[in-house]
Amino acid sequence: MTLPRPHRTDLLIALAGLAGGLVLWSFGLYLTRDHVFGQRWATLVPLFVLAGAEALRRTAPRTALVAAALAIAGDQLTSGNLATLLMFTDVVYASVVYGTPASARRIPYTTALVTVALTVVLLVWWENAAALVIGALVGTISFLPAVTGSIVRNHREAAEAARLRAEQTALLAEMDRTQAVVAERARMARELHDMVANHLSAIAIHSTAALSLDDPGTTRQALTVIRENSVAGLAEMRRLIGLLRESGADAEPAAAPTLAGLDALVDQARTNARPSGLVLVLEDNRESAAGLPAPVELAAYRIVQESLTNALKHAAPGEVRVVLAREPDALAVEVTSPYGERPGPTAPGSGAGLVGMRERTALLGGAFEAGAVTDGGGRRLWRVRAELPVDASDEERT
Repeated sequence: MTLPRPHRTDLLIALAGLAGGLVLWSFGLYLTRDHVFGQRWATLVPLFVLAGAEALRRTAPRTALVAAALAIAGDQLTSGNLATLLMFTDVVYASVVYGTPASARRIPYTTALVTVALTVVLLVWWENAAALVIGALVGTISFLPAVTGSIVRNHREAAEAARLRAEQTALLAEMDRTQAVVAERARMARELHDMVANHLSAIAIHSTAALSLDDPGTTRQALTVIRENSVAGLAEMRRLIGLLRESGADAEPAAAPTLAGLDALVDQARTNARPSGLVLVLEDNRESAAGLPAPVELAAYRIVQESLTNALKHAAPGEVRVVLAREPDALAVEVTSPYGERPGPTAPGSGAGLVGMRERTALLGGAFEAGAVTDGGGRRLWRVRAELPVDASDEERT
């Protein structure tokens, strides 16, 4: 088996321990005079083995501990060296700090068991208090380093866990920030589309009509509609830019459109749609005009606005009907328009309007559907229907 390459710091510790042990050995400083092997060189064998174990304390802690245990046992048969004893305590400490979790749990219990067992055996054998001193010494060089290593490892693991939690918190915060930015961009895109698309669609249709028809009266009427929608669209753009520039916490929010302005919206759309043969009808079946929650009113207003814009761009000549109805727990918005080929100029569509209406409804937890249907008389209609939930308690507070 190939041993891993020692860590640089561990090599320095091993060389320092070996050098200290050689200095003590050269001066003849030993731990005891009672020994089995009387040769002077015998003390160097455990010293060199412990120095090698020190070099592996971080990269191979289990191997280092086994070698150190054998070396310290052999050192008891020689005159003994203080450096050998100190390096053994460090290897025990390192085996707990850098070893596997299972080893880190077992080593303190094992050293404690060895300490108690050896003390009991010596008490029975010697029958004097010297056994307690030996037991305390064994516990000092084995059990105490193991406990110290366990404490240090627990602190390191706790610090690592705290670092990981901090990184996860930072990651979640960044994800929340990204999602908030995406949601805000989506909201701005919906607002921009709903506010400006209506005016630009009218401008596109009437400018096409003015270019295609050689009639001064029609051209003048088209130019009038184009100017009105240009001015209104510019005002909406300025309002949106003002909202984007207001970043202060004390800035007052701009008033959002409400259903109270639905009549004006339909009147404007009626003017824009008249050359296309469209007749707009607003049918408000709510029993009371009491205010609804602001998000519900804004969503309903924008859905009607976008539906009228789509009718202006795509609907065949006929009646466009806007219906509002108050259901027990929701506000129902329905817009129907003739479905089929339309004569005259049209404006291209991107599908963003339907996506925006669906998103607005989903944000409120409502239901949205759009598609072609057939009425009782067999006519093909394009219907947009949204059910916007209304909490009764919220309505009372409004």
